[in-house]
Amino acid sequence: MEWREVVEHPSLQDLPFKIETNAEGYIMMVAAKNRHRLFQARIHEWFYRQGERGRAVEECNIQTSDGVKIADVAWARIDFFKRNSDNDPYQESPEVVVEVISPSNSQKAMKSKMSLYFEKGAKEVWFRDDNGNMRFFNPQGELETSGMFAEFPGHIDIEVA
Repeated sequence: MEWREVVEHPSLQDLPFKIETNAEGYIMMVAAKNRHRLFQARIHEWFYRQGERGRAVEECNIQTSDGVKIADVAWARIDFFKRNSDNDPYQESPEVVVEVISPSNSQKAMKSKMSLYFEKGAKEVWFRDDNGNMRFFNPQGELETSGMFAEFPGHIDIEVA
């Protein structure tokens, strides 16, 4: 299926799953637990507090050479959103793409996604692992901290009051 057909198909509306496609147009559904979504929200909130440098979006649709992939959180400068305002999915990657790793995610799948995001122009890809630790990558390899947001914490947890 083409992405437009996926998002407009009546039986695929309001599913509690993240939907992605592969290069052949097959639909893949991934169930996201509430805990996963809370981590997404925490990362999105952090980007929001950074002010006018750019914007963050959750569940960001990115067209890749292996179909449409959905980044948990992505951040880009305002000009990215102006260039891509009519694109769904985005035909290029936002500058920072963040994946909250779930137990069902294999290292191979995450490395593949990372390569696909870099192929589409991402400057950095971040992973939040099961222990709350953040890992930062640019196209050359792993970084000690983010090159774009050095102040981003190396550990993200959910604080429940």
